[in-house]
Amino acid sequence: MAIFVLFGAVMVLVLLNVPIAIALGVVALVAILHAGGIAALANVPLVMYTGSTSFPLIAIPLFILAGAIMNASGISRRLIALSSAVFGFVRGALAQVTIVTSLFFAEISGSAVADAAALGTILIPAMKSKGYSKEFSAAVLSSASTLAVIIPPSIPMILYAAMADTSVVKLFVAGIVPGVLGGLLMMVIAYRFARLYNLPVEEKFDRRRVWAALKEASWSLVLPALILGGIFGGVVTATEGAALAVLAAVVIGTVIYRELNLKALYTAMIDGVVQTAVVMLLVAASALLGIHLTEIQAPQKLAAAAAALSNSRWLVLMLLNLLFLLLGLFLHSAAAIILVIPVVMPLVQAVGIDPVHFGIIVTINLGIGQQTPPVASVLTVACSIARADIWEVTKVNLWFIGVLLLVLLLSTYVPLVPLSLVRLFYGG
Repeated sequence: MAIFVLFGAVMVLVLLNVPIAIALGVVALVAILHAGGIAALANVPLVMYTGSTSFPLIAIPLFILAGAIMNASGISRRLIALSSAVFGFVRGALAQVTIVTSLFFAEISGSAVADAAALGTILIPAMKSKGYSKEFSAAVLSSASTLAVIIPPSIPMILYAAMADTSVVKLFVAGIVPGVLGGLLMMVIAYRFARLYNLPVEEKFDRRRVWAALKEASWSLVLPALILGGIFGGVVTATEGAALAVLAAVVIGTVIYRELNLKALYTAMIDGVVQTAVVMLLVAASALLGIHLTEIQAPQKLAAAAAALSNSRWLVLMLLNLLFLLLGLFLHSAAAIILVIPVVMPLVQAVGIDPVHFGIIVTINLGIGQQTPPVASVLTVACSIARADIWEVTKVNLWFIGVLLLVLLLSTYVPLVPLSLVRLFYGG
């Protein structure tokens, strides 16, 4: 009963426009005072500090910073040029370029919002100038950007791994197939719209142009190879890979491309600090609530009650999918993971669901939440850049959301989709 009261109190405060981190902190402090008296407050600073300084979480600000530096140093622009050279002969090529470039950018930034902000300022004006509607332009960019949370490295996966105490590297591997599958299906939908609205072909395929773009972007392609190769090869951890990404982005931007100056680096660092502060304040506040829930054994009691109703993991997965789809309407992905994962993990373990499999399910669910109003964090960014009405964009975006739902269903009920590469590399 206590867990529902606490969760309900947080949701009421959120609906009253109280910042999520503040809502979590206030509810946790009141609960701790009620249970242990004022003496229990002595541990609050220590709990908040230790909860937000674990080694895996250091990867979050580093990946955010790497994405910001990428955009400031011309790396993203070169990736766009390469994608355009390869796919320019396809009808509606700029939509295809948007999706493919998002796949590349996702392998570095790990953030869908960063993906949308970095690529949108270049690609949305380009699409509009070629006769694409602003609604379609925003929908393509927004949905493609969500691939950044499914394809490794992924900030929501890092948060989930920390909350669920599971392997972040295995989560990264598990995200490859669903992420690539989602990208390919989105390209099919984009081509359907291109044929329907007779969108233009950019130019004929020219091997010389492709080769020139490939040479120009070759150093940009080093980044994902360096990050993912190092992590999957066991040479570096995810956190060390993130630090390597920042170092490589700075070197490529300053020494190779010579577009990254001190002013641009300062702006990128400020942007990274602001985004990091939002996430880490959530983590610190959630640690308070988490320690209280642990002390009263609320997650274990909820798991026992749910297991008594049904031992079917497929039914449990269906109910959890519905829960996270609902939460995605109102909460940012980081908040939903921090608030809910510690509570539901005992239930997940009780019915025998692989925590890596469940992590992919959670990630895709919350990726869909980035596209569904009222919160729709990524969709809001895309609409702001395109200067389009969010509800009009959503009408077009339903097709791309349908792709994400299909990938979610396949990942949920055909475990081989996310886990095939995990089993290939790690056995089991």
